[in-house]
Amino acid sequence: MSNIISRQIHLKNRIIGMPKENDFEVVEVPLREPADGEVFVQNLYTSVDPYMRGGMRSAELGKPLEGRCAGQIVESNSDQFKVGDHVTGMLGWRDHYVAPAESVTAVDTTIAPLQSFLGAVGMPGRTAYFGFLEIGQPKAGETVFVSAAAGAVGSIVCQIGKIKGCRVVASAGSDQKVAWLLEKAGVDAAFNYKNVDDLEAELRKHCPDGLDIYFENVGGRHLQAALAVMNMHGRIPLCGMISQYNDVEPTPGPTNLSSAIGKRIRLQGFIVTDFMARNPEFYRDMRQWISEGKIQWEETIVEGLENAPKAFISLFTGEKLGKIIVKVASE
Repeated sequence: MSNIISRQIHLKNRIIGMPKENDFEVVEVPLREPADGEVFVQNLYTSVDPYMRGGMRSAELGKPLEGRCAGQIVESNSDQFKVGDHVTGMLGWRDHYVAPAESVTAVDTTIAPLQSFLGAVGMPGRTAYFGFLEIGQPKAGETVFVSAAAGAVGSIVCQIGKIKGCRVVASAGSDQKVAWLLEKAGVDAAFNYKNVDDLEAELRKHCPDGLDIYFENVGGRHLQAALAVMNMHGRIPLCGMISQYNDVEPTPGPTNLSSAIGKRIRLQGFIVTDFMARNPEFYRDMRQWISEGKIQWEETIVEGLENAPKAFISLFTGEKLGKIIVKVASE
């Protein structure tokens, strides 16, 4: 692998507010030979995810960004992997890398295609599965509300909710996404929040018996409305608050947060890595649900590593459907 050059996306400027394409740059960096216990990986796909915005606040300028990626072993100096094996890792935003073998994970592409290990059967899928089941504690007949419901996490939450016998209400940011949620994800009701002036009234219309679980992906007025409609002993898994990730000044909290006290509402934040030891449960259930046709997903594939910044920015403008993945190379 002599003279191999890695194309990488570096952070060029300290980002203030909404990221811009000129905050990033493509840099070519020579790679060393893999040492004992290391592997040389060609990335085939790299992920862009909302949580990366927080990491960019402290990331070093002029250094490669990191994120989830899926690729193929090109050279192996480890007994754990052979050439051709498919793996996922955390050294995304580049087309090749050398890393310790223990830092990458083999994937079973009999469950789903390789790129889907960055979405429905990857970190977003695990986030939906563990956050909803462990913190949401759904029971058949309960009403669930999911914000950013057509996204990589929300869409899986919606479908697990239906599998568990819940009534699922979803919000999304376009009529196309609402149609997908109703027709493909099988939710009971969905609405375009951009066309709604009074979110609480809209939610009450779709949840006449109140709300038992709110899977929080957005924050702001979505959380305010959900708190108002929540039933006694409701649960709110706090997954993300994408509406606030690019705020320059701190966003005030909901004015009705105190209602959580009288209603005995459980609000709990979590990170998917809290459940790493239980990943086999996720893959077992997802394999079954996928084979039974109970889980559907959409992927927006953006071609070319150089377009990763544009793909990342599109997370916050909401025009893409499902999981956004950057295709770096073909096998």
